Amino acid sequence: MPSVLIIGAHPDDAEVKGAGTTCRWVEHGIRVTFAIMTDGSAGHHQMSANDLVARRLAEAKESATRLGAAVEWLGYPDGLLVPSLEARLDVIRLIRRTKADLVLTHRPADYHPDHRYTAQIVQDAAYMVTVPRIAPEVPILKHNPIFGYFHDRFTKPTPFTPHVVVPVDDYVERIVHSLDAHASQFYEWLPHNMGILNQIPTDPNARQQQLKEWFVGRYCLKSSELSPGSAPPKSSFVEAWEISEYGSPLTPESRRQLFPFLD
Repeated sequence: MPSVLIIGAHPDDAEVKGAGTTCRWVEHGIRVTFAIMTDGSAGHHQMSANDLVARRLAEAKESATRLGAAVEWLGYPDGLLVPSLEARLDVIRLIRRTKADLVLTHRPADYHPDHRYTAQIVQDAAYMVTVPRIAPEVPILKHNPIFGYFHDRFTKPTPFTPHVVVPVDDYVERIVHSLDAHASQFYEWLPHNMGILNQIPTDPNARQQQLKEWFVGRYCLKSSELSPGSAPPKSSFVEAWEISEYGSPLTPESRRQLFPFLD
């Protein structure tokens, strides 16, 4: 069965961008791994860094469990990630260990430096995963994976191009349930950062309903945002992926193997 590796800069990035497609992959027996580049230590207004790292790791594991995914924790300092040789080698080893057929990450142009540098690190690892004398302690991959990018709404230097579009209307509740595991972010840090912390309900059901409304309004990609013909008909919510030129191409055969739930 194929292996999909989703590399996010922070705990929760993979879920925000791909939890619905993850559900569909898992249902079809495709192995999904969430790799988290940084330790999340900067994402809170009250907790100490050490306590926050432990909490965010636990949240990441719980969220992934709710979706049926595995977790790889690289642990670089949150907010301080740089495209170092050490990070590149770690990602090369990770891609080889997971035997990834498809690697997904941020686009290189993004508002957050950790996102940008995660993208560069992954790009720098592409192709090198097939070079035997680089990180020789982990066997090379015989074939370069397909590399792709999360959807975003940035337009400079180039807007996002949706090469694969996955309907997720039936998975919104499960997406929100996975995000609910990241309580430190969606019920504490992000509301504080946005100045709306006093608007978060204390009742677990009420706050998860509010999270759903927030996700649909702020994060979820609507099919109407894509150009006519890009999104499947009769689909309101989608996740989309842009395929990078740096890896193997997405052929009709590999598309059928990696996205068997699409026509």
